[in-house]
Amino acid sequence: MKYNKLLVPVVKWVGGKRQLLPEIRKYIPKKFSNYYEPFLGGGAVLFDIQPKKAIINDINEELINLYKVIRDNADELIEDLKKYTNDSECFYRTRELDRDINIYSKLSNIERASRIHYLNKTCYNGLFRVNRAGQFNAPFGRYKSPNIVNEITIRALNKYFNTADIEFRCCDFEESLKGIRKGAFVYFDPPYDPVSDSSDFTGYSKGGFDKNQQIRLRNLCETINEKEVKFLLSNSATEFILDLYREFNVEIIQAKRIINSKGSERGEIDEVLVRNYD
Repeated sequence: MKYNKLLVPVVKWVGGKRQLLPEIRKYIPKKFSNYYEPFLGGGAVLFDIQPKKAIINDINEELINLYKVIRDNADELIEDLKKYTNDSECFYRTRELDRDINIYSKLSNIERASRIHYLNKTCYNGLFRVNRAGQFNAPFGRYKSPNIVNEITIRALNKYFNTADIEFRCCDFEESLKGIRKGAFVYFDPPYDPVSDSSDFTGYSKGGFDKNQQIRLRNLCETINEKEVKFLLSNSATEFILDLYREFNVEIIQAKRIINSKGSERGEIDEVLVRNYD
């Protein structure tokens, strides 16, 4: 397939990897049979690599539904997005739809995808955040001109999803690698281990992601390593993570913190790239 420069994330995402792509590219294997990404999120790495064959997963059902609708119903999605306006009344009315299961269950997949795309583009800081009930709860962002329809990106993704061999999964990260074989490549971008109590953000899904989950992920890395599957993993450079992956190759890189209530505390922080190959 010809490389498409228009293929970029369609949603804003906390911890998105667009700014780190120059570093991540250095460690992508030149050859692999199949690409796996168990924590897809905004998909910056997927859309940068543009593999011909991939199995991509996220536990966030609304996000995976959005990607499937982009693949199957791009025209209808674009048309439905045109009904929204950039004001707090429209935002909160739309956000409240998932508070009533009887109303929300009647929405079509296209309407659900349109809703979550609109909320993501107009909410504060692009926070794809839900509460413990799984309800979207980020506040209105008050942006002057958010790209609500985003037609160029939607059509670019539609073309890629229908040209490449892409399988969507919506399940636990460990289950998403079921059937993986030697020669595949996995990029892990889990919710990060918090560097402080105030930086703990795992609210993109209702389950959260604690240290026990981090340990389970490390154990999965050991399992696929034994199968001779290459993996690259991103996380914060906390003592816990550095110790957890001490048996693998660890590179410390600089990343900018963009989610903080205090502008003065947004700056460069250490992150790690972990891999099981040279």
